Amino acid sequence: MTRAPSPERWAFEITHLLNAVFGADRFPIDIPAVAREYTVQRFPDDPIISVQGENLLGFDGALFKAPAGRKGWGIIYNNRISSKGRINFTLAHEFGHFLLHRSAYPNGFRCGEQDVVRWDSEYGQVEHQANVFAANFLMPLDDFRHQIPERDKVDLDMIAHCADRYRVSLIAATLRWLSYTQKRAVLVVSRDDFILWARSSPSALKTGAFFRTSSGPIEIPATSLPVKQDLLVGGRATIDHGAGVWFREPVREMTVFAEQYDFAISLLLLDDARPFASFESEDEPDVFDKMMPQTDRREW
Repeated sequence: MTRAPSPERWAFEITHLLNAVFGADRFPIDIPAVAREYTVQRFPDDPIISVQGENLLGFDGALFKAPAGRKGWGIIYNNRISSKGRINFTLAHEFGHFLLHRSAYPNGFRCGEQDVVRWDSEYGQVEHQANVFAANFLMPLDDFRHQIPERDKVDLDMIAHCADRYRVSLIAATLRWLSYTQKRAVLVVSRDDFILWARSSPSALKTGAFFRTSSGPIEIPATSLPVKQDLLVGGRATIDHGAGVWFREPVREMTVFAEQYDFAISLLLLDDARPFASFESEDEPDVFDKMMPQTDRREW
């Protein structure tokens, strides 16, 4: 029995074709054009025939079967979304559903913001796979590593450059960087002084630098930038904290306040030196679980 291509494999195949036709400097990707052209060539009897924006209520995007009597599929996105990066990722997410899941889900999908933002595999394998495809398709790892080598220290301008290059959100670009960097770093998304969710780089995770939000909400430090928003200039700022603020070691915190979403995005950078604790990758918590009222907790 032939195994169906993985999300990464689909993205690699399309990336290879785009590189051959347009060269490496071909970003950002015109997703509607690629989705229509690729599927017409690859699946002439069942292609994507329409990609369009609509005034949608309650969801960000959808993949739907063409009406009876017509062949093919359509993708729609919520044109009320102001962020082009969020729209782009939504389109790529629905394209991923087409490639990966349309046979098993002949009625298509309706995807809300959580489906497109949450990258953890615990949230749901189908949505996770669509997001893995979107990340690999929009931000090919070889090109991203060329923009920010895996051992380089980053700042917000470097990640913002990648977000602009691939036309994705700052969160999407940060998550992509975290997936391969050798640096110890933690992304924290917070609202009303509590962590909504967090994600650690592999090296940070293995040294115990993560937040276990699956056990309940975690209050952010009182001296952190999301709490002291008066320190943000133009909605962003960087500050160096001593040991005992975010973790038991010094941390550089870089924060952007996303006013349109009413949450703060904080990237925490730690020194390369290996601390006393070490954790294997399977110890990673489900960082996207719903918040439940309990005491705050940090791993170390």
